[in-house]
Amino acid sequence: MSKERQLEPIGWKPALTVLSINLVRGGNQVALKFALTALPPFWTAFGRMSCGALSVGAWAVLRGIPLTPHRREWPALLNLGVVFAIQIALMHYGADYTSPAYATVLMNANPIFANILAHYVVPGDRLSWSRVGGLSVAFGGICGIFLGRPDSRLAPNPIIGNLLLLVSAALVGARTIYTQRVVQRIEPEKTAFWQMVISLPFFLVGTLFDSEGGREPLGWIPIAAIMYQGIIVGGAGFTLWARLLRHHSPSALTMFTFTVPVFGVALSAWVLSEAVTPRLILGVLAVVSGILIATRLSHAKLGAQPLGLASDPAITEPED
Repeated sequence: MSKERQLEPIGWKPALTVLSINLVRGGNQVALKFALTALPPFWTAFGRMSCGALSVGAWAVLRGIPLTPHRREWPALLNLGVVFAIQIALMHYGADYTSPAYATVLMNANPIFANILAHYVVPGDRLSWSRVGGLSVAFGGICGIFLGRPDSRLAPNPIIGNLLLLVSAALVGARTIYTQRVVQRIEPEKTAFWQMVISLPFFLVGTLFDSEGGREPLGWIPIAAIMYQGIIVGGAGFTLWARLLRHHSPSALTMFTFTVPVFGVALSAWVLSEAVTPRLILGVLAVVSGILIATRLSHAKLGAQPLGLASDPAITEPED
């Protein structure tokens, strides 16, 4: 373990860096939609995680972090990799059926599930009535979005897509709890690298069952979209976030992550001309405000980083 550092307050430069990372993450579902125009879900997942594993692996090598697991680390990494593969597969199939704006908000609702699960498995992290109120507000927003009608041009089967994404978000919440325990004894870089590597054979086998029908010829835009997800979001995002964590409080940094669904909706509207309806706006506001209430109350009670938001996927796991 590294020597404890004196944490610095967040100035305008770190704040701008965090917002830039979140802007990049907000574009993840938009990039995925472009990739899915030419490649089916398992191929997009395989390409994305191949790029991501190479990027994180290169970062770990440059920092001198060993990636070879000890024998005692394999069970935890295998468990994480299997759940990760299922969660990513559900997310890619869900994104294929619904719109990027809806997908971004639904996937970033994972702290709802993390907070609920923590009540039962994390000692001392009990749900108060105030936190239940915050989670209820967020869940109400999710219900509104789940039953919404996104642009049919971008969402051929929104109910199925939204359902798959909601299950995927629940798995992210469960992985958040598990990952927080795993990284206490395994380096975050090693955890991120191996969960992606372990998922690759699952995605490769899954390509045998993917349907190619109705997709466009493979061009540079879908390839660039996959590289964006794997290298920019998974690699550069991971690197920048890891550097920020060496100097600043995780709980302070992660309070900026409420901007991810906001950026996601805005980018989908700008790049794909997705309609931003009043239902979608109200849903985003409810999810963001409810999660902020719940996670901040959790932080105030435990004196630690809030669940879900603090376990930013850019640190250990690309989930959105």
